[in-house]
Formats: sequence, structure tokens, C-alpha cells
Amino acid sequence: MIKITLPDSSVKEFEAGVTPLDVAKSISEGLARNTISAVVNDKQVETTTPITTDSTVQLLTWNDDLGKKAFWHSSAHLLAQAILEFYPNAKLTIGPAIESGFYYDVDFGDESLSEKDFEKIEKKVLENAKKGSTFSLYPVSKEEALKVYADNPYKVELISNLNDGEITFVTHDDFTDLCRGGHIPNTSIVKAVKILNAAGAYWRGNEKNPQLTRVYGISFPKQKELTEYLERLEEAKRRDHRKLGKELGIFAFSEKVGAGLPLWLPKGTALRRKLENFLSAAQKKGGYEFVMSPHIGAKELYVTSGHWDKYGADSFQPIKTPNEGEEFMLKPMNCPHHCEIYKTSQWSYRDLPKRYAEFGTVYRYEQSGELHGLTRVRGFTQDDAHLFCTPDQLLGEFEKVIDLVLYVFRSLGFEDFVTQVSLRDPENREKYIGSDENWEKAENAIITAAKNKGLKTVVEYGEAAFYGPKLDFMVKDALGRRWQLGTIQVDYNLPERFDLYYIGNDNEKHRPVMIHRAPFGSMERFIAILLENTAGDFPLWLSPDQFIILPISEKYADYAKKVSEFLENHDISGQIDNRNEKTGKKIRDAELNKIPFMLVVGENEEKDGTISVRRRGEGDLGAMNLEDFVSYFKKESAI
Repeated sequence: MIKITLPDSSVKEFEAGVTPLDVAKSISEGLARNTISAVVNDKQVETTTPITTDSTVQLLTWNDDLGKKAFWHSSAHLLAQAILEFYPNAKLTIGPAIESGFYYDVDFGDESLSEKDFEKIEKKVLENAKKGSTFSLYPVSKEEALKVYADNPYKVELISNLNDGEITFVTHDDFTDLCRGGHIPNTSIVKAVKILNAAGAYWRGNEKNPQLTRVYGISFPKQKELTEYLERLEEAKRRDHRKLGKELGIFAFSEKVGAGLPLWLPKGTALRRKLENFLSAAQKKGGYEFVMSPHIGAKELYVTSGHWDKYGADSFQPIKTPNEGEEFMLKPMNCPHHCEIYKTSQWSYRDLPKRYAEFGTVYRYEQSGELHGLTRVRGFTQDDAHLFCTPDQLLGEFEKVIDLVLYVFRSLGFEDFVTQVSLRDPENREKYIGSDENWEKAENAIITAAKNKGLKTVVEYGEAAFYGPKLDFMVKDALGRRWQLGTIQVDYNLPERFDLYYIGNDNEKHRPVMIHRAPFGSMERFIAILLENTAGDFPLWLSPDQFIILPISEKYADYAKKVSEFLENHDISGQIDNRNEKTGKKIRDAELNKIPFMLVVGENEEKDGTISVRRRGEGDLGAMNLEDFVSYFKKESAI
């Protein structure tokens, strides 16, 4: 008999060879019907996989993220099968599940796939799905696998990097594919499918490799769920930050300036400054000191930090000066600069922690095909800070940073999030610097702090930074999409590489521990997500233009200016619409531009020293004197 431990810590005994489906049946027939995948000892497997030793087992349904992963990965096989039926000479590469749906990268050779072909492929996918074919995973020798794919250089490359005993094929119906596993029981579970788009993608993401066609799709166990998803997609298009950014005058791009380098327009700059002032005020209360560092640094700085070794080949190339051998780099990270700021003085344990904050712009080369609005750019500003503390201060400082991130999120309406504990890849330690001892201390500090704060966490191995583990805040927006925004990292390694120290109470030198943190993550990505989450209806305190004054004729332009100056003196920002247009059109335009307050001024208002107030979404609030409006505004805009 073997023992099976379930997620609720209950233990059941079974004969060796029991499958996850058998375990589900032992609990209830309903659970067995809904179980589509399983995790056995941290590895996702099929429901028919035999379990031969004591194991932990998690049964997965469509409602679980990993259940969806198995569903969408299996659907990618169905898509590949259908593509080959219409394009028999196409060469398949890889087809993983992604956060929403799946894709398959295909080399169509001399043929091409267009949007008009989507419908016939979708019909073929569903036709094949109805057959109810079982997904059967089985091992294949390296020699045999290479023979099977002798005419497919992409699969050959994948197989060549595997060893005998690591290679498996999966078959359903008459279709076989190279695959590691993790499938649903059979194809009949797939009831609805949609090909979303097709785009170019380089093999393995390298622009020196052949360009393939990436076919994106999504599938569901019910047609109703697909319909709802497509409705959400339409809403997402309406909220697209690239569209809203242009309409609201937030940011722009210029080919002459360069791809991935955003230009912030006046309204966007006002928005950024309000965000920066908001966080700066919170940081000042938290004991942070503000610093500034240059946009470039000597190459040796990043050699010392390890960034050159890890990212140098894929970053902007060094800048050479007239002096032979002298090279600089566009700043890819702020942390090496802050380490050097720390070194400008000798610190005692009584001086720590030191908390250095900077809105620092950094530059990282992204391939042109990866650029996307503000969410993927080549120059971006981090709301960065680095804390240098003693080991016994680490936990308390980490928890204070968690409090700051939570304050930022809640102030801006991001209530739905989980925290991801990002740890080292246990199978590949070569990606990281530093000793196992320091890594274990750093990882334990993050796990303990998250537990002390009662955070809902998930653990992801292999997602740590090369110098230390992270606590990443994964935020769900109004459309249910998940984004990584805030991050906090513990680092024992850079203090060693930069030879940082403080004098302890024993009068000896000791290494500080370094905390990296950025509640927004980057200003660019944060504003993109904020735009889409709010559809441009920012919180009142954050709106670039909080009011617009609408004089009913040019006779009242001077009074409008007087009102504007009064409000600006009370830190309420806005503008005057002096266009020769009817008031009704001005109001409609202000509504479209998502300006919270429309202040109409005319003869009566000038005579009485008042304004007629309209609020977006609420309509006419009546006449107010200026002091009363300021009081009302301050109450409504309080964070």
C-alpha cells in the first residue's frame, strides 16, 4: 500500500499503481467527472498516470489555473493537428499554454495563414475534439525521436538538447507530437475554440533565427464561457492603454526618437508627477532619503554588480569615449549606483537602516517584436529604492515595505492581487550568484515576512533575480488579467560584490543586507495598467485635469482666469476652454476627455462670485462659491 497526501493534509492509502482519477473517484463521482489533470509530487501529470510510491496529490479541475494550463496545452495539440490537415507541409515547433489560452509556432514554408483561414481551422478542431480521443503519453528513445522528425529542424534541435529517458511523445487520434506531458483525459472536453490572431515570431525568440507564424487561440469547456471571454476582449480593446493614451493626450511615440522610447505629453507628465508626489510623501514618512544618479555608468560598475555578465550581450552596447579603453553603459539598473552612494560614507550600526529612493530611468534593449505600448519599452523609470540594514533589521524592514506596497495598491484601486514568492530554480543554480547559505537566509526572510503579514502567496521556482529572491505582487485588473507590478527583493550578494560594510557594536566590520523595492514597478507599465483598469477615469486626486472652466462667452474670460488661479492656488489643477463653441459641445467634449468637474461661468456666476458645477457621471450639482467648492473637492479627493 502507498500513502496519498491531499492538499487538506488528509492521507489515504491505495494499492501501488493507483491513478489520480482513482483518487478522485474515492472522494466522489462528481469530483472524478470534473478532474482534468493532477499534480503529483510537484509535477503536473495526466489523470491516468500510475502512482507507485508515497506521494502528495493535487486534483485539478477547470477552475484551477493548472487545470486550465492542461486544458489549453491539450488544445494546442488539437490546433496543430488541424493545421497539418490543411497545410501538410507545415513544420510544427512548440505549442505551450499561456496565461489566457495557448499558441503554436508554425513554419508554413511557402504558404501563409490569414484571418480568412481561421474559421475552417476552428471547425476542424471541434470536429476532431468530438471524437473523444484519449491523450496517450509514452517514452521514445532519442534515436527514434530523431528519425521521426528528420525533416523538421526545429523538433530535431529540441530533441538534440534532451537525453535518452527524457523524451516523450503524446498521441491523440491520428496525431503525434513531441511533448513533456500534462494533458486532459480526452479531447471531448473541449467544446469551444477561437483562433484569436496570427503574428510573426522568431524561433526561440532570437531575431537571427527563422521567423515563424505564431497562431494564438483559446478554448473552453462551454460555449457560454467563450462568448463571455470574447465580450471581455472587446472591452479590453476599448480600454487599450495605447488607444486611451492617444485620445487623452498622455503619451506618444516617434520613429525619429526611436522605438520603445515614450514621449510624455503635458497631461501624462502631470499624471506622472502626481504619482511621484504621492509616493514621495509616503516614502518621506517612512524615513527614506532621496538621491539621484546619472543615466550612464562606467562598464566596470556593471561588471562588479554582475549585470554585465548576465545581461551585457543582450543590452545596449557600451558607449566608447575618445579615451582608449574607456567605456560607459546606459544604466540598466539603479542598484549599483546606490551601492556606490552607500560607500561615500562610513556607517555605524546606529546609522542603519539607510533607505535611498530614486525615480531612476533605466535602459534595456528589447527586440522590436517584443515592444508593446508602455508595457514593454526600452527606456523606463523605476520608483526604485534600496535599503541597507543589519541582518536583525531585515524582517522588520521587509514588512514595512510590504505595508507601503499595500498602501499604494489600495489607494489606486488595486484590491485583487496575490503575492508570488519567486525563488531560485532548484535544477539550475548556474543562473545565480552568491552562496547557498545567503540564498536560504534571503528566501526564509521573504517567506516569513509574507506569512506575518497574512499575504496570500504562491511559490514560483526559477523566477528569482540573479542576485536574490523576490516577493512579486501580481495584480488582477478590471478585465481579470494578471500583471506583475510591485516587487521586493532581498539581496546578500551585491553588498559582498561592492564590499559594503558597517561598523557593528563590537567595533568590527559587518556586511549590510540590501532590500530592493519598487511599489509601482515602473512608471510606464504602472500607468499603462492604471489606464486600462480605470478606462481613463482616474481617481479624482490623480486626474491630470481635475476641472475645466467653461465660460459661456468670451466676455467672461477674465472671470474664468480668476477662478482658475484661485483653484490652482489650492492645488486643484485644470484648464479653461475658451473655444468659440456652444456650452453643450464643450460639456460633451469634457465628458469624452474624462475631466471630473465642468465649471460653467457666465453673468450670474461673475456677479455672485460663484461657479455652476457639473460632475462627470453625476450631472449638475448647482452653484457653489469658490471656497465651498474647494472644501467639497478636498473631501472628495482625499486618499
